[in-house]
Amino acid sequence: MLKTLFASALVAAMATAASAQDFPERELLGVVMWGAGGATDTVARAVNPAAEEALGKPIVVLNKSGGAGAISTAYVAAAPADGYTLLYGAENPQLHPIMGVSKLDYSSFYPVNILGRGVAVIVVPSGSKYQTMQDLLKDIADNPGAVKMGSTGPGGLPSTVGALIANSAPFDVTAIPFGGEGPGLTAMLSGEVDFMPSGISAAAEHIKAGNMRALAVVNPDPVEILPDVPAITDALPEIGSYLPWGPFYGVFVRADTPDDVKATLDAAYKTAAESEAFTTLMANRGNVVMNISGSEAEEFLKKWQQVTAYALKDTGAAKVDPESLGIARP
Repeated sequence: MLKTLFASALVAAMATAASAQDFPERELLGVVMWGAGGATDTVARAVNPAAEEALGKPIVVLNKSGGAGAISTAYVAAAPADGYTLLYGAENPQLHPIMGVSKLDYSSFYPVNILGRGVAVIVVPSGSKYQTMQDLLKDIADNPGAVKMGSTGPGGLPSTVGALIANSAPFDVTAIPFGGEGPGLTAMLSGEVDFMPSGISAAAEHIKAGNMRALAVVNPDPVEILPDVPAITDALPEIGSYLPWGPFYGVFVRADTPDDVKATLDAAYKTAAESEAFTTLMANRGNVVMNISGSEAEEFLKKWQQVTAYALKDTGAAKVDPESLGIARP
């Protein structure tokens, strides 16, 4: 009996090892966290062809939205840990425990590649009296509560950027919520608010058309798509400890996926993230290519979660105290 059990275990172990060495032997499934046409979907579909070429097998893309990414995250977490089911995800799961959405975050996954991140920008109408970020910050400090900021509600990009600034300088503004960055920027152009933090991808065309002016990019350095716009650290050096920050895009598998499979995926997506088609798309959308994996990616995810969790806590948007979840203040 013992011999039979030992033999069965040995055969299973050998089969697993062979499977890992031959990976991939069939097509893979890439589960996109958001719907077709959105930012995460666009990034996923841009990197997918080069990843398929590197792996030598097709990757079928499945859009599985819902629950701010919780449905797709749970779906991939429940799939076999064999590397054949990938999660094309954004930053949202890192906030799920803080917002009471789910207990599942990226600590349960292995980051095959953090492909890149978006960059926020502080914009004003072209006719605004604010010529620089310093002008805006001075007016806010001199007139608490009088300056109106466009927002998308608690936990959105504008409110999070506002919280990062508030942790670095006097920032008592009146936040006016809108149903997205697009409506907020339109409202700003009509004079309903004085300024708005926004993703570059949402504001870039308005800036190019001359309808609005960018005062600063929320980044340690200027970015390629807006080379003449200064980094926010020029006006506010203290915010540098929270940067880089922004929405991000990555490829994930279950944490208990075999190491050989992880290594194969790492190499494939590293190559894919260097492809001309992918880097061109990211640059055109104002995104920064990161192309990091393993421990470097895990450190990025940890810091991003810390910074954002406490920004949400400090603005009253967090549903769960991050400290109770073991998340340390950055």
